[in-house]
Amino acid sequence: MEITRWSPRRQGDIGELSTVTWLTETGAVVSMPMFHSPDYDLIADFGGGELMRVQVKTSIAWHKRRFIVALCTRGGNRSWNGVIKRLDATCCDRLFVHVGDGRRWFIPASALGGSSSISLGGDKYAEYEVTSGQPLPIRAPSLHSAPSWRDSRAVKGDAL
Repeated sequence: MEITRWSPRRQGDIGELSTVTWLTETGAVVSMPMFHSPDYDLIADFGGGELMRVQVKTSIAWHKRRFIVALCTRGGNRSWNGVIKRLDATCCDRLFVHVGDGRRWFIPASALGGSSSISLGGDKYAEYEVTSGQPLPIRAPSLHSAPSWRDSRAVKGDAL
């Protein structure tokens, strides 16, 4: 059986499931927008009238012992018009990130700045790290062996 890499959409679905699971475990009621929302993926209700718009990201991109997480969108299709859309802290409240080794972060959008990517695994966002989840498969499961995230080195621009 040939082992192929998971599609970005499937990896994103796993990230959303991880986020819903973690938010629910922390006591939030989680809702999803009925239709596609370009600014957030989920809404978390922690009670008391506070709703949080949560953007979800995943990454298997590994560079200098850190996971690189893209905070911008470059279209995603062949008709890209050259416009880069960066994550806007006024359009979501939190960023939930699930990376290759299973580590997860719940970061206030206001702490991100205006860059097109962040590096996770160091000190800068350490205070926002939450309990780990399952590792993200780099490749689809094989009957004989499933390589770990460490078995693959991501190339530049591999962040999702």
